[in-house]
Amino acid sequence: MKTLILMGARLLAAPVLGALLLAAPAVAAVQTTASAEPSWAKAAAEIAARAGNPGGHARAKNVILFVGDGMGPSTVTAARIYDAQKRAKAAGGRYPGFEGGEENLLSFERLPRTAMVKTYNSNAQVPDSAGTATAMTTGSKTRIGVLGILPGQSAETCKTPEKMPKTIAELAKARGMGVGVVTTTRITHATPAAMYAHSPARDWEGNDRSYAPAARKSGCVDIASQLIAFPGGMDVMLGGGLARFRPESAGGMRDDGRDLVAEWEKAAAGRRFVGDAGGLRALDPKAGGAVLGLFNADHLDFNFDADRAKEPSLAEMAVFAVKKLQARGGGYVLMVEGGRIDHAHHLTNAFRALDEASELSRAVAEVLKLVDLKDTLVMVTADHSHVFTMAGYPPRGNDILGNMKPIEGGEGRIAVDAAGNALDQRGRTYQTLGYMNGPMEVRVGKKGLDSARASTDPDFLQNKAYFLSSETHGGEDVGLYAGGPGSALVTGVIEQNSLFHIMVKALGW
Repeated sequence: MKTLILMGARLLAAPVLGALLLAAPAVAAVQTTASAEPSWAKAAAEIAARAGNPGGHARAKNVILFVGDGMGPSTVTAARIYDAQKRAKAAGGRYPGFEGGEENLLSFERLPRTAMVKTYNSNAQVPDSAGTATAMTTGSKTRIGVLGILPGQSAETCKTPEKMPKTIAELAKARGMGVGVVTTTRITHATPAAMYAHSPARDWEGNDRSYAPAARKSGCVDIASQLIAFPGGMDVMLGGGLARFRPESAGGMRDDGRDLVAEWEKAAAGRRFVGDAGGLRALDPKAGGAVLGLFNADHLDFNFDADRAKEPSLAEMAVFAVKKLQARGGGYVLMVEGGRIDHAHHLTNAFRALDEASELSRAVAEVLKLVDLKDTLVMVTADHSHVFTMAGYPPRGNDILGNMKPIEGGEGRIAVDAAGNALDQRGRTYQTLGYMNGPMEVRVGKKGLDSARASTDPDFLQNKAYFLSSETHGGEDVGLYAGGPGSALVTGVIEQNSLFHIMVKALGW
């Protein structure tokens, strides 16, 4: 017998009713200037096609988007092994339950939904962080190197800002929600800036040497100034980049004499600025008033190099931000970026890249303890990949950062040295991890990093095929991991700007 449901004066079979509900007009969709872009329509259609998935119409009160900058598939695989091996070493032996680390899962890999994301920019096969982050925050693909503007827009559009697309943060704030950004990079850097900024050049972070006087004639406002003038005000902003906010006379980089921190503090009652980890730890996240925390003149230090008395960890910042937004009430949208995964890859320093990815995993784990996936959509992804490889035939449990050691049954006959390390055809040892291109040597602070060290040395640079001043991004698809209302839309292979459409649909916009 079919189940019958009374609808007005008509009796409908449940399957018929379901079809009618799916076909019913949706609540008016979000409209911004990006809505006319072909890439918007493609992404919106992708998500509409998934709305019939069980749970596809679930509504979220809050959205948290984690971005592991540069965290491509090979990085995730190597990082899960590194993460387990790191904990095993700290415990003085094997990590319980994991033979060599390969069975380990990073915290976000335990989320129930996954998809693969296509990362190309509107004009580039291999993208940058500005174009990719803009895709995620505005719903439209755009060019490499630009922030918060559409593919056909330029500096001329700064004269008509109403023509620029709205970001997910702007849309949320206009609806009375809380908004926040957390990053281990400068807060004016490409990925976090995509939440609030509109600029034809990602490098125009402040009125300083990155934004030439000739370029300023365009009338475009520098990115740091856009942050402090964000409509309605951001509720929590934590990261680095203080020099872009301070004048040269106060040790900053701004040549216009403005002290943006002081301007921001004076603009509304109760605002608090903190410049070190102690200041953040002293704050009550439940107290009213927005919080701006800038803990380094430039990017935050890599986790391995950081002084935690001065700089908070990514997990610490993310936890504070979530508690702050929860206390505010009314729902929120938060971006948390593990930005220095990318920077370590550009150096070809696999140790720091994997350590930063492990720290992102820790931040996700800590946040998941605070939120309820019944009302909060959590998504973890990368903006792009890197030319980072994990190759050879190492045995289970081989140090992920170590030299390659051959295993019986591996393809080809491989010579070994006295220590059992595999040798290439020129008689050189090589590692499981490597890069297609990158620099011969670099510096991190006062340290020199190069390839003339033991492969397990934190300052070792991996081998590469071609020498460039900086290793490049990779163009392959990246992973998306999700849980909570709206995560049922995370399936298959999707466009990167579809993440925006997942978020707005989950929020019921």
